Amino acid sequence: MDYTPGISHLAALLADPGRAAMLWALMDGSARPAGELALIAGLSASSTSGHLARLTEGGLLVAETRGRNRYYRLAAPEIGVAIEALASASLASQPPRLRDVPASRTAPPALRQARTCYDHLAGELAVGLFERMTHSGWLMLDGQRVDLSGDGAQALAGLGVDVEAARRKRRQFACTCPDWSERKPHLGGALGAALLGSLLSRGWVEPTRTSRALRVTPAGQREIIRIAA
Repeated sequence: MDYTPGISHLAALLADPGRAAMLWALMDGSARPAGELALIAGLSASSTSGHLARLTEGGLLVAETRGRNRYYRLAAPEIGVAIEALASASLASQPPRLRDVPASRTAPPALRQARTCYDHLAGELAVGLFERMTHSGWLMLDGQRVDLSGDGAQALAGLGVDVEAARRKRRQFACTCPDWSERKPHLGGALGAALLGSLLSRGWVEPTRTSRALRVTPAGQREIIRIAA
């Protein structure tokens, strides 16, 4: 008996560029009609109908009837997690480039600004924080390894980050994590998780119900830009 999870089935559904484009457009938790998804994927109405049927039958999408239209959305948050993980893996597996790679312009705007990446912060907000903390000398980089300077530890403690508790975790303390939408690194590891926890506890970012996107509150818009400025 084969106890292997249905990875090949999922991979087959994701392998088609048209289906991948439609799934990508739904990563922000939205529900979209078939006609809009057809335009996004650049497909005919009949082809879109067939692809949506396969994705629905395969358990990746669910359909909702609204008046005369059917709207499609991701069937479960785990679907978005899997797609995001594949995007991160694709970026990490690419050979190093000598030139800067532009940020993705196809990522849903809500996910581009701020989102969770496993248990830490990602998106434009996270990349900007990482760059400022590095330039200010708070973070010290050695390849993918990251450590805190004394000034950085003191500054993050002032933000409510329990640095010593993060060091005691049975996991990597801090590391760079490739950001699939910005194509630049953000802060991962236990320290990245602790930083996100502090931002959440201060009410500077808030989770959303429909996706891994985070909403930056008015207070967060004022305060986060000041970190390591």
